[in-house]
Amino acid sequence: MADQLPQTIRDALQQRALEALEHWPVKAHEPVLMKYRENAVFRIVLEDGQFAALRLHRPGYHDETSLRSELHFMAALKLGGLDVPHPVPTSDRQSLVCLPANRHFAEQHADVVSWIDGVPLGQSGVPLAQSAEMQAEIFFRIGHGMAAMHELADDWKPPERFHRPAWDAEGLIGERPLWGRFWDCRGLSPDDTAALSALRDELRHALADADSQTLDYGLIHADLVRENVFLTGKDSNVAFIDFDDAGHGFRLFDVATTLLKNRNEPAYPAIEKALISGYRSRRALSDAALASLPLFMVLRSLTYIGWLAERPEIPDAAGRLSRYVNESLEMARKLKPAA
Repeated sequence: MADQLPQTIRDALQQRALEALEHWPVKAHEPVLMKYRENAVFRIVLEDGQFAALRLHRPGYHDETSLRSELHFMAALKLGGLDVPHPVPTSDRQSLVCLPANRHFAEQHADVVSWIDGVPLGQSGVPLAQSAEMQAEIFFRIGHGMAAMHELADDWKPPERFHRPAWDAEGLIGERPLWGRFWDCRGLSPDDTAALSALRDELRHALADADSQTLDYGLIHADLVRENVFLTGKDSNVAFIDFDDAGHGFRLFDVATTLLKNRNEPAYPAIEKALISGYRSRRALSDAALASLPLFMVLRSLTYIGWLAERPEIPDAAGRLSRYVNESLEMARKLKPAA
């Protein structure tokens, strides 16, 4: 999306980035806008010559406590041996700075995290480039890394005032889901509204039944899509980036998020098997819990409806919204009826 922004917005973001970088020891290189979604992400060069990522956080999306908590979580995972970005302090040893409002931007926070040297696994909507055999190897590593992340999260004691969003029943299908009220958002037809409202009621019961089976719950990444899984080194090891949505949630939500956008790949059965095998090579995942994976695939799919409806500026938003609705309802029809 960054390359589709009007030049006036790109210029304003560039000035905002330079304003933020006054707080960090950097070389006099121009920041390069790499991504513009929830945050504006720039590649920068630190004083020691290393690349890093400057993040200008979307105003109003997370408060200061939540942003500091994200950085604490990333630092803990890095310390535990997971390949993730870690916070880079300012010149006066702060992890986060607040930028005042100006004529272009509301008050917002900025931070810098270390650079992950690699390439994204892929791009949503574009077929994976790797061979089927290599895809299986990569998704095995993703599953293993995901399990390691969950394990480290459970062993970690968060600091006081730690706060992150909850991808629980309320956060997914409550009155105010984290990514928006998917059943009555802008752009839906009356028929879609009725179908999604009915589906929401069904899913509330299904999730309550599944939760009674003591599904694994704890800190999760919550957005391990292709763009946030980086392949590093000659052996295509995996690293995880973008913890902007990390929070408390069902561990199957992480599994579903990674699988959802790959379900139309020719090698999808092998991808799913490899991811689950990789996870189980590090951490337990019972067959009883795994039976709820189709439910979480639907729950994950629905979140994108609310998310997209709140961002009409995204190219082809109306077409994508229609597609997300159809895909969600199609997957929901395939759910096994509750026993």
